[in-house]
Amino acid sequence: MSALHPARPGTTVWEPRTYPGTLTHLSTARADLSRDLAGFDCDLVGTVLLCASELFANCVEYTDSGHRDGEVMRFLAWENSRIRIGFTDAGGSGGLPRIPAERSDDEWAWAEGQRGLLMVDTLSTAWGYLSSAPWADLGTHVWAEFPIPPGTPTPQHLAAYVFTTLHRGA
Repeated sequence: MSALHPARPGTTVWEPRTYPGTLTHLSTARADLSRDLAGFDCDLVGTVLLCASELFANCVEYTDSGHRDGEVMRFLAWENSRIRIGFTDAGGSGGLPRIPAERSDDEWAWAEGQRGLLMVDTLSTAWGYLSSAPWADLGTHVWAEFPIPPGTPTPQHLAAYVFTTLHRGA
């Protein structure tokens, strides 16, 4: 079980969740996230779910998280007027998350892939990454933040730290 992280007043941190690194577990990750964000604005939840799906899929598609026994860890926090979602992969990608810049508008229009981070960039107020151990490519944490619109009712029943059931490899 993970240690309790101190939370500042006005901050809620959910216990991290770990999922097997397969796209078949994306539906479980989405269901858990939807449950964790119950009570927040439906549009906000939908946007977070869409971007979270992309970040989870990137972990599986481009890193060792998608290999046998690979895992993806999800982090979720609500602080003041924003939700932050993040996923940590198992490393092994040999690179860092980026939005390809070398495409023309027509090439983007016809592109089949590599548009996910562009979507996250467009729908979030901020996104970024942190390498766990860049010298050894041991994993990257990619996060995105989403604003809670002013005046939007937010759940008041949440504690500073929310315990959840962790999902471990099957």
